[in-house]
Amino acid sequence: MKAALVLETGKILLGESFGATGEAFGEVVFNTGMTGYQEVLTDPSYAGQMVCMTYPLIGNYGINRVDDQSDKPQVQGFIVKEAARNPSHWQMEKNISRTLAQSGVVGIKGIDTRALTRIIREHGVLRGVITTEVENVSEWVPRLKTKSVPSDVVKKVSTPKIYTLPAIKNENEAVHVVVMDFGIKRNILQAMQESGFQLTVVPYSTSAEQIMKLQPDGVFLSNGPGDPKEVAVGIETIQGLLGKRPIFGICLGHQLLSLALGGDTYKMKFGHRGGNQPVQDLESKRVTITSQNHGYAISEESLNQTPLYVTHRNLNDQSVEGVKHRELPVFSVQYHPEAGPGPSESLYLFEEFAQLMQEWRAGYAS
Repeated sequence: MKAALVLETGKILLGESFGATGEAFGEVVFNTGMTGYQEVLTDPSYAGQMVCMTYPLIGNYGINRVDDQSDKPQVQGFIVKEAARNPSHWQMEKNISRTLAQSGVVGIKGIDTRALTRIIREHGVLRGVITTEVENVSEWVPRLKTKSVPSDVVKKVSTPKIYTLPAIKNENEAVHVVVMDFGIKRNILQAMQESGFQLTVVPYSTSAEQIMKLQPDGVFLSNGPGDPKEVAVGIETIQGLLGKRPIFGICLGHQLLSLALGGDTYKMKFGHRGGNQPVQDLESKRVTITSQNHGYAISEESLNQTPLYVTHRNLNDQSVEGVKHRELPVFSVQYHPEAGPGPSESLYLFEEFAQLMQEWRAGYAS
């Protein structure tokens, strides 16, 4: 079946449908990962977006339940050059087309994804629609210019209720961490469990008072989708927690932390999405390759009026990748410190968080 991708610039790309049929609307973004398409599909940080994979062959090792980062695909639509028809892997349970169809996600294949990536890099993130109704498809162009992108997406992906997860190692010495779920990936939770954290995961709208009643040793601010300025309730909660417990934020949580302390954020031209972003620790000068998925960043200039200072920087565009509070045990990074998908060399950040919590607990006990 034929399908079309229509961009707000007026560009129309024709291809073939795979997955569900119908229409899908959202922001068109690109991911540079060569593998990890299943993690991309199921990452809640992609809620509201249609993802173009720049690597030309997608789906060649199929889909399995082990690598899911949430209960279902979260993307609005999926754009690939070629979708593998006969994938092969010992863990494979189904192919990518069947997965998308069962989840109601519209996909398009057979288009020049690298040309599409160049368009996004030139114009910035664009609103678009994938449709299997290709007759009179040009009528979508004026509609796209006035159509609003999905909003309030954190509410849609955050957990509706509190749940707990045990530490996988060091159970007798485990620290208790409350995780504010703005759209967290399962792999991040697992990495924290393996770091010796006993977790209580709470909805994004949980108040500071409710969190303190859980008696945590620290608070973790998770990744998630959308504009951080739309998550006012999360910013308010963070403000109520400052100085009461150690805090570690990543991705969206990193942005929310800066907003809570008086900083500002801005929408990037095309964001960072992939597993190959080079980040430098400004103190040690060490460079790590990181997994990232975000379209907003912290304004470095705005930090001059806050108690935060820059600790990490992106070596591609010099954007802020990490901040730390000058006095409180509070820090954050823009990237994902685990490997789902991507490198695992940033796992040391969980060790730093554990050290802060142990020091706080020792000081509190004395």
